[in-house]
Amino acid sequence: MSVTRPVVGITAYAEPIVRGVWQPVPSVFVASGYTSKVVAAGGIPMVIPPVDAADDDWAQAVLDRLDALIIAGGADIDPQLYGEAAHPAAQEFRPERDACEIALARAAVQRDLPLLGICRGMQVMAVAAGGSVDQHLPDLVGHEGHSPTPGAFAEHPVVVRKGTGLHAILGDEVVVPTYHHQGVRTHPGYVAAADASDGVLEAIEDPTARWRFGVQWHPEAGDDPRLFDALVHAALR
Repeated sequence: MSVTRPVVGITAYAEPIVRGVWQPVPSVFVASGYTSKVVAAGGIPMVIPPVDAADDDWAQAVLDRLDALIIAGGADIDPQLYGEAAHPAAQEFRPERDACEIALARAAVQRDLPLLGICRGMQVMAVAAGGSVDQHLPDLVGHEGHSPTPGAFAEHPVVVRKGTGLHAILGDEVVVPTYHHQGVRTHPGYVAAADASDGVLEAIEDPTARWRFGVQWHPEAGDDPRLFDALVHAALR
């Protein structure tokens, strides 16, 4: 891999998109915030589409080409993967994407590849490690402040736990872009790294890893580049 411009893989959506007179077109895409922040940090973004029948061999072959990995946000994970029935508020599941991202997360851990999970990506990291997800946060916290407006990011403060690797990157507190109705409940192998004021877990990390963090918010949608800068720096090391 490049020693000056590391290649950062970003997992992708696979959804139909309406483009002009083409309606709808099956497409693979990521929000441009992911790619632009990787480029600004000095990395080369590589989009990873979900595929049929992903397995460990496929994941290892993908990671052979990468210096770091971002597991991006997206739809809810199928709760059967952590032994639960679906909540009535669950979104339509994406089985191919679930399989691909869980395989990639496990392979990245095996290789100690720098890994950043964003929103759904943090949940994928937890489920890949044998953890579980709270399927509808309003049932637990009594409000919809983590995604109050359909199709629009909200903001709220997050308190970063002292002594964590995330604290070394972000400091005591950050105001973050948020859009999620689920959250990580259990996360074997990871420690809690940040929290919202209502008690929702906002970040996890593996202190034994070279660089491995999951955040429940959407840094690609904000103005703070520090997580992407730190990821690309870790990839260079």
